[in-house]
Amino acid sequence: MGADRVCVGAIAGAFGVRGEVRLKSFCAEPAAIATYGPLSTEDGREFDVTLGRPIAGGIAARLSGVATREAAEALRGQRLYVDRARLPALADDEFYHADLIGLEVRDAGGALLGRVAAVLNHGAGDLLEVRRQGGAAILLPFTREIVPTVDLAAGRIVADPPEGLIE
Repeated sequence: MGADRVCVGAIAGAFGVRGEVRLKSFCAEPAAIATYGPLSTEDGREFDVTLGRPIAGGIAARLSGVATREAAEALRGQRLYVDRARLPALADDEFYHADLIGLEVRDAGGALLGRVAAVLNHGAGDLLEVRRQGGAAILLPFTREIVPTVDLAAGRIVADPPEGLIE
């Protein structure tokens, strides 16, 4: 996917027998996923989304053109993308995860720590997975205290990791 596309959700499988899917939203407000217009898959298929009720592991949703359980199940694992231009503008201290991936991470003294490989969230807040030279990874909590500077224009992050995190 190009830089002009942002992943906003994924299909976790079928829900029920009438073609609904279990939709996992990656949006800060989960229901916002249905407000961005048609969503597309990596292979170019487009779907209009109609949300149903919240369910375990996501939201029940109808996708245009999907009418059977088999068709819904065939979409399991598909990521859903939207054009960046349709997303809302962010405040100065907010970032889309897609914008952080690939940024260089340096400590306060300027030493290279690595590059952001992923942004993870397991419920307690965002973590930056930073790949070091040689392939090892460190996880940095994405807080203002530990990551005081994100400079998208320069393509870098300045981090002040807690003592003992990096050896």
